[in-house]
Amino acid sequence: MSARWKAAALVAPLLLFLLAVFVAPIGAFLLRAVQEQDVAPVLPRTVAALSDWDGAALPGDAAFAALAEDLREARARDQETSAGAVARAAARLNADWPGFRSLLPMTARRIVAAEGPPRDALLSISEDWGTPLPWGAIRRAGGPVSDFNLLAVLDLKRDAAGDIAAAPAGEAIFRSVLWRTLWIGGLATLICLAIGYPLAWLMATAPPRWVPWLVAGVMLPFWTSLIVRTAAWMVLLQREGVVNAALQALRITAEPLPLLFNRGAVLLAMVHILLPFMVLPIYGSLRALDWRLPRAAMSLGASPLRSFLRVSLPLSMPGVGAGCLLVFIQALGFYVTPALLGGANDQMVPYFVAFYASRTVNWGMAAALSVLLLVAVALVVALYGRLVGFGKVRTA
Repeated sequence: MSARWKAAALVAPLLLFLLAVFVAPIGAFLLRAVQEQDVAPVLPRTVAALSDWDGAALPGDAAFAALAEDLREARARDQETSAGAVARAAARLNADWPGFRSLLPMTARRIVAAEGPPRDALLSISEDWGTPLPWGAIRRAGGPVSDFNLLAVLDLKRDAAGDIAAAPAGEAIFRSVLWRTLWIGGLATLICLAIGYPLAWLMATAPPRWVPWLVAGVMLPFWTSLIVRTAAWMVLLQREGVVNAALQALRITAEPLPLLFNRGAVLLAMVHILLPFMVLPIYGSLRALDWRLPRAAMSLGASPLRSFLRVSLPLSMPGVGAGCLLVFIQALGFYVTPALLGGANDQMVPYFVAFYASRTVNWGMAAALSVLLLVAVALVVALYGRLVGFGKVRTA
């Protein structure tokens, strides 16, 4: 057995473990962004009847007959098994066309006793069946896959004819949430850089006996739970908290300041949590710096500032880039800190992932938002690799 195969055999158990417990579950979750599993089992004949419908006008009598038959069977099946399939299909269709949550169960109840042609029976139950909009929603949700959730997180949707159009103004929220997430992440990264670089410089140039204490001070946030740190900021920043009490005792303010539930509180806690991820890579880069080079620049007539800008800073840029990348990527995934310290306009994409996963149990939208966040992170990493020449082989 060659050395290459021996190395592969040694790594294979770890790769299989990662595939089984990490890659496969995440991949299965992300696939929910395009899967359609709620409507087709309830309305199989209707989905088939609408497969060649152009969406320009009402579908033919075959679609009305298929819907009536599907709903009768689904209603009887739900009564026997208490499966709630009609309710799940209605919830999925309601996300596309508001009103389906009540329209579909009502139609399923009343169609059982309805008489006459299916078209007349359905129109007598609700006039909404006389418009192409609900029929288009059923066709789009027929599956087995669709781009409904992926378009929704970009504030887009398909009309009855299948063309992509902008979502109504009242439903278009996710683009602003994405830009807010990128803005807060970028701002937290810049603040961490502004604080972290001088601190890393101090650690790299401090006497050896002080370095362990400085490193311990930087590492201190790692030794406390994130939730505990966030709760501590809540205690400090609330109206009757330590900060407001100190400001009033020093007569700096006459009344408590609104320090909590705003963007400033979110950024303050994020910087406190993420600062070590900026300081440590820069510190490592500065420690590897040959300090004879800036001294040589100054001996040749360069000022300390010019020596820093032309020698020290460029040589420390790998650490700066790594720190910015670590901080920004982690900032994009913050959920607990904005939820506890921020207001309604400070929530980021992870908040809505949790909202759809736990409150509305809409796994498709939660997965689509996760895909959006994953793509944003991938683009940031690709941009970083492009800027620093990641993977480029240099030859002498």
